Amino acid sequence: MILVLDYGLGNVHSIAAKFVQMGEEVQISSSIESIEAADRIILPGVGNFGTGAKNLSNLEICGLLRRRIIHEKVPILGICLGMHLLTQRSEEGNGDGLGLIEGETKRFRFENNILPLPHMGWNEVRIRNNSPLFDSIPDNSRFYFVHSFHPICVVCSDVIATTNYGYDFSSVIGRDLVWGVQFHPEKSHKQGKQLMKNFARL
Repeated sequence: MILVLDYGLGNVHSIAAKFVQMGEEVQISSSIESIEAADRIILPGVGNFGTGAKNLSNLEICGLLRRRIIHEKVPILGICLGMHLLTQRSEEGNGDGLGLIEGETKRFRFENNILPLPHMGWNEVRIRNNSPLFDSIPDNSRFYFVHSFHPICVVCSDVIATTNYGYDFSSVIGRDLVWGVQFHPEKSHKQGKQLMKNFARL
Protein backbone atom coordinates (compact mmCIF):
# COMPACT_ATOMS: atom_id res chain seq x y z
CA MET A 1 0.00 0.00 0.00
CA ILE A 2 1.21 3.50 -0.90
CA LEU A 3 0.46 6.02 1.81
CA VAL A 4 -0.01 9.66 0.79
CA LEU A 5 0.66 11.40 4.08
CA ASP A 6 -2.00 13.98 4.88
CA TYR A 7 -0.61 16.53 7.34
CA GLY A 8 -2.75 19.46 6.27
CA LEU A 9 -0.65 20.79 3.36
CA GLY A 10 -0.56 19.72 -0.27
CA ASN A 11 -2.70 18.32 -3.02
CA VAL A 12 -2.97 14.82 -1.63
CA HIS A 13 -6.00 13.82 -3.70
CA SER A 14 -4.45 14.58 -7.10
CA ILE A 15 -1.36 12.57 -6.17
CA ALA A 16 -3.44 9.65 -4.90
CA ALA A 17 -5.60 9.75 -8.03
CA LYS A 18 -2.56 9.34 -10.26
CA PHE A 19 -1.48 6.22 -8.39
CA VAL A 20 -5.03 4.82 -8.51
CA GLN A 21 -5.02 5.32 -12.30
CA MET A 22 -1.89 3.15 -12.39
CA GLY A 23 -3.71 0.41 -10.49
CA GLU A 24 -1.93 0.97 -7.19
CA GLU A 25 -3.47 0.55 -3.74
CA VAL A 26 -3.41 4.00 -2.11
CA GLN A 27 -4.46 5.47 1.21
CA ILE A 28 -4.60 9.12 2.29
CA SER A 29 -3.99 9.35 6.02
CA SER A 30 -1.65 10.40 8.82
CA SER A 31 -2.71 7.81 11.36
CA ILE A 32 -0.19 5.66 13.18
CA GLU A 33 -1.94 2.55 11.85
CA SER A 34 -1.61 3.67 8.22
CA ILE A 35 2.06 4.55 8.64
CA GLU A 36 2.75 1.16 10.21
CA ALA A 37 0.97 -0.59 7.32
CA ALA A 38 2.53 1.39 4.47
CA ASP A 39 4.87 -0.24 1.94
CA ARG A 40 5.80 3.17 0.49
CA ILE A 41 5.22 6.72 1.71
CA ILE A 42 4.59 9.91 -0.24
CA LEU A 43 5.26 13.15 1.64
CA PRO A 44 3.59 15.89 -0.44
CA GLY A 45 3.35 19.56 0.41
CA VAL A 46 2.59 23.05 -0.81
CA GLY A 47 3.18 25.97 1.52
CA ASN A 48 5.44 27.06 4.36
CA PHE A 49 8.21 24.85 5.81
CA GLY A 50 7.59 26.08 9.35
CA THR A 51 3.91 25.21 9.14
CA GLY A 52 4.68 21.81 7.67
CA ALA A 53 7.24 21.01 10.38
CA LYS A 54 4.78 22.12 13.06
CA ASN A 55 1.96 20.03 11.61
CA LEU A 56 4.13 16.91 11.51
CA SER A 57 5.29 17.55 15.08
CA ASN A 58 1.73 18.07 16.32
CA LEU A 59 0.72 14.74 14.79
CA GLU A 60 3.52 13.09 16.83
CA ILE A 61 4.58 10.89 13.91
CA CYS A 62 8.14 12.09 13.18
CA GLY A 63 9.81 9.39 15.26
CA LEU A 64 7.58 6.72 13.71
CA LEU A 65 8.37 7.96 10.21
CA ARG A 66 12.11 7.89 10.91
CA ARG A 67 11.89 4.34 12.30
CA ARG A 68 9.92 3.04 9.33
CA ILE A 69 12.20 4.74 6.81
CA ILE A 70 15.65 4.38 8.40
CA HIS A 71 15.38 1.06 10.22
CA GLU A 72 12.60 -0.75 8.34
CA LYS A 73 13.68 0.52 4.90
CA VAL A 74 10.29 1.79 3.73
CA PRO A 75 10.81 3.99 0.63
CA ILE A 76 9.69 7.62 0.88
CA LEU A 77 9.24 10.25 -1.82
CA GLY A 78 9.00 13.91 -0.79
CA ILE A 79 7.36 16.24 -3.32
CA CYS A 80 8.00 20.01 -3.34
CA LEU A 81 7.59 21.12 0.31
CA GLY A 82 7.71 17.43 1.21
CA MET A 83 11.20 17.34 -0.30
CA HIS A 84 12.26 20.28 1.89
CA LEU A 85 10.94 18.52 4.98
CA LEU A 86 13.32 15.62 4.31
CA THR A 87 16.22 17.98 5.10
CA GLN A 88 17.28 19.22 8.53
CA ARG A 89 16.04 22.82 8.45
CA SER A 90 14.92 25.69 6.26
CA GLU A 91 15.22 29.46 6.02
CA GLU A 92 11.43 29.45 5.61
CA GLY A 93 10.05 29.42 9.14
CA ASN A 94 11.08 27.69 12.32
CA GLY A 95 10.97 24.00 13.05
CA ASP A 96 13.05 20.94 12.26
CA GLY A 97 12.75 18.78 9.20
CA LEU A 98 12.89 15.00 9.37
CA GLY A 99 16.67 15.06 8.87
CA LEU A 100 16.66 12.12 6.46
CA ILE A 101 18.94 14.04 4.09
CA GLU A 102 21.82 16.13 5.48
CA GLY A 103 21.31 19.71 4.38
CA GLU A 104 19.04 22.71 4.57
CA THR A 105 16.54 24.48 2.36
CA LYS A 106 17.25 28.03 1.19
CA ARG A 107 15.51 30.69 -0.87
CA PHE A 108 16.67 31.49 -4.39
CA ARG A 109 19.01 34.47 -4.41
CA PHE A 110 19.77 36.34 -7.63
CA GLU A 111 21.89 39.43 -8.17
CA ASN A 112 19.62 42.42 -8.84
CA ASN A 113 16.57 40.12 -8.54
CA ILE A 114 16.91 39.28 -12.23
CA LEU A 115 14.42 36.38 -12.14
CA PRO A 116 10.90 36.30 -10.69
CA LEU A 117 9.85 34.07 -7.81
CA PRO A 118 8.35 31.60 -7.56
CA HIS A 119 10.16 29.61 -10.22
CA MET A 120 7.07 28.43 -12.07
CA GLY A 121 6.54 26.31 -15.15
CA TRP A 122 8.33 23.62 -17.14
CA ASN A 123 12.07 23.16 -16.83
CA GLU A 124 14.68 20.53 -17.65
CA VAL A 125 16.03 18.07 -15.12
CA ARG A 126 19.62 16.94 -15.64
CA ILE A 127 20.54 13.60 -14.08
CA ARG A 128 23.79 13.71 -12.06
CA ASN A 129 23.71 10.34 -10.28
CA ASN A 130 21.95 7.15 -11.33
CA SER A 131 18.69 6.43 -9.56
CA PRO A 132 15.88 3.90 -10.10
CA LEU A 133 13.49 6.88 -10.00
CA PHE A 134 14.68 7.77 -13.50
CA ASP A 135 14.40 4.37 -15.15
CA SER A 136 13.03 4.89 -18.70
CA ILE A 137 13.19 8.69 -18.28
CA PRO A 138 15.60 10.47 -20.67
CA ASP A 139 18.11 12.94 -19.32
CA ASN A 140 17.02 16.58 -19.64
CA SER A 141 13.33 15.67 -19.50
CA ARG A 142 11.01 18.51 -18.56
CA PHE A 143 8.95 18.61 -15.35
CA TYR A 144 6.59 21.17 -13.83
CA PHE A 145 7.90 23.41 -11.00
CA VAL A 146 6.36 25.91 -8.56
CA HIS A 147 8.72 26.98 -5.75
CA SER A 148 10.87 29.73 -4.25
CA PHE A 149 13.14 27.54 -2.09
CA HIS A 150 15.43 24.63 -2.85
CA PRO A 151 17.56 22.22 -0.78
CA ILE A 152 21.33 22.38 -0.45
CA CYS A 153 22.81 18.97 0.37
CA VAL A 154 25.88 18.44 2.55
CA VAL A 155 26.85 15.24 0.71
CA CYS A 156 27.36 15.68 -3.04
CA SER A 157 26.24 12.13 -3.85
CA ASP A 158 22.80 12.94 -2.39
CA VAL A 159 22.17 15.21 -5.41
CA ILE A 160 20.45 12.98 -7.98
CA ALA A 161 19.57 15.71 -10.50
CA THR A 162 19.84 19.45 -11.00
CA THR A 163 17.87 22.13 -12.81
CA ASN A 164 18.95 25.61 -13.87
CA TYR A 165 17.04 28.69 -12.81
CA GLY A 166 19.58 31.49 -12.64
CA TYR A 167 22.00 28.84 -11.39
CA ASP A 168 21.99 25.07 -10.97
CA PHE A 169 20.01 23.87 -7.96
CA SER A 170 19.24 20.41 -6.62
CA SER A 171 15.90 19.37 -8.11
CA VAL A 172 16.10 15.70 -7.07
CA ILE A 173 17.83 14.43 -3.95
CA GLY A 174 18.18 10.95 -2.55
CA ARG A 175 19.96 8.54 -0.26
CA ASP A 176 19.23 4.83 0.14
CA LEU A 177 15.41 4.61 -0.12
CA VAL A 178 14.81 8.31 0.60
CA TRP A 179 14.05 10.57 -2.38
CA GLY A 180 12.81 14.10 -2.87
CA VAL A 181 11.73 15.88 -6.03
CA GLN A 182 11.31 19.64 -6.30
CA PHE A 183 8.88 19.43 -9.20
CA HIS A 184 5.34 18.05 -9.19
CA PRO A 185 5.34 14.64 -10.92
CA GLU A 186 1.54 14.47 -10.76
CA LYS A 187 1.45 17.57 -13.01
CA SER A 188 4.33 16.55 -15.26
CA HIS A 189 2.50 14.40 -17.82
CA LYS A 190 4.32 11.40 -19.31
CA GLN A 191 7.65 11.70 -17.50
CA GLY A 192 6.01 12.48 -14.16
CA LYS A 193 3.80 9.43 -14.50
CA GLN A 194 6.85 7.29 -15.29
CA LEU A 195 8.65 8.58 -12.20
CA MET A 196 5.64 7.76 -10.02
CA LYS A 197 5.44 4.31 -11.62
CA ASN A 198 9.14 3.77 -10.90
CA PHE A 199 8.62 4.69 -7.25
CA ALA A 200 5.64 2.34 -6.97
CA ARG A 201 7.79 -0.54 -8.28
CA LEU A 202 10.68 -0.09 -5.84
